[in-house]
Amino acid sequence: MIELYTWSTPNGRKVSIMLEAVRLPYRVIPVDITSGAQFEEYFLAISPNNKIPAIRDPEGPDGAPITLFESGAILIYLADKTGLFLPQEARQRYEVLNWLMWQMGNFGPFLGQAHHFNRFASEEVPYAIERYRKVAGRLWEVLDQRLEGRDFVVDDLSIADFAIYPWCARHEYQEIDPSRYPRAQAYMKRMEHIEFVQRGMQVP
Repeated sequence: MIELYTWSTPNGRKVSIMLEAVRLPYRVIPVDITSGAQFEEYFLAISPNNKIPAIRDPEGPDGAPITLFESGAILIYLADKTGLFLPQEARQRYEVLNWLMWQMGNFGPFLGQAHHFNRFASEEVPYAIERYRKVAGRLWEVLDQRLEGRDFVVDDLSIADFAIYPWCARHEYQEIDPSRYPRAQAYMKRMEHIEFVQRGMQVP
């Protein structure tokens, strides 16, 4: 059974959505990042960067256990393990990976900074608040444009959607009004009505 080390963050929920989607058996090991649990020695051995999520699969590619500690890598691994939500055809596969990497490098790190300066910083930093609000708005515009004529980011539901949607769901932390991005707002509604997405969003 796969062990999922996670907490209730967008990055953590990418993986729980995927695990619910592919119906692999797993057990949740909560890592309370609000109390510093991610810095405990046992977790460092699994996640060298002290970040959630991480997984341990006792049945890795060669039959031996494997651990993974970056959410994008975990999604690709689970997709390859199951043959689901990542196309085998090269052009479509790379398009999904394009948008997965866009999320990993942009629609995640920058929105996370907006979360921090809008909600969690110990002091108000007006320059940072304004900067990351603007960047968040630009990234939502990129997503909105991409969804023109599409139900999902790359036509069919994929790991790119599992990575992007949990960050959309935290739009209040970014002080984003989804109604300003009608295609993205409709996309959010499609995603939130999928049963396995609902289940994955409740983990842990």
